[in-house]
Amino acid sequence: MTDGQRIDRKLLELLVCPLTKGPLRWNGETSELISAKAQLAYPVRDGIPIMLPSEARALDEARTGPR
Repeated sequence: MTDGQRIDRKLLELLVCPLTKGPLRWNGETSELISAKAQLAYPVRDGIPIMLPSEARALDEARTGPR
């Protein structure tokens, strides 16, 4: 996905964090799915969410803003 694109709302409702089973929030600026509980950001590449903890990056407030 390129900057400014959105993820399908239905898909977002179905996806959960694989570690916490909690909800995810879409960040269109970084093209990532954010798990606030796990403090991880899962990348979305070519419209495909990469839901592997090993591919996620740890959140830092400087890039994602306040929770």
